[in-house]
Amino acid sequence: MKNLFFATLLFLLPTMLWAQRPKVEEIESLKIAYFTQKLDLSPDEAKIFWPIYNEMQREQSALRKERMQKMISFRKTTEIDNLTDAQVQSLITSELDFRQRDLNLEKKYYNKFKSSLPIKIVGKYFRAQESFKRELLNRYKGGPK
Repeated sequence: MKNLFFATLLFLLPTMLWAQRPKVEEIESLKIAYFTQKLDLSPDEAKIFWPIYNEMQREQSALRKERMQKMISFRKTTEIDNLTDAQVQSLITSELDFRQRDLNLEKKYYNKFKSSLPIKIVGKYFRAQESFKRELLNRYKGGPK
């Protein structure tokens, strides 16, 4: 159930954020402040964490951009019934491939984090990611902060 919620959140988050159109810079500055507070990194840990995090963000951003470009045709289609079975299957398979590539990136950077930082810092980071997403959704849908 938790995995289903997470997958749904990952799928819906870009759509929900796009609808509200918060500035990317605003979200990134909120995220950096949030992670800084939650992780409470020492100066040495910060020197290790932030370059890895920034590298990961660049790769994830490129993947999301590619995903959005390929999904445009699916989002513009008002009725799935107007597509052939092969077209629908291709769009679904493409989406699953992007999700797998995103998961592969997460695993790659999990390994980079855990080989360079204490595992408790890595755990705090993963927890902070999830709680930040919830807070961001609440902020832009007008819910409790």
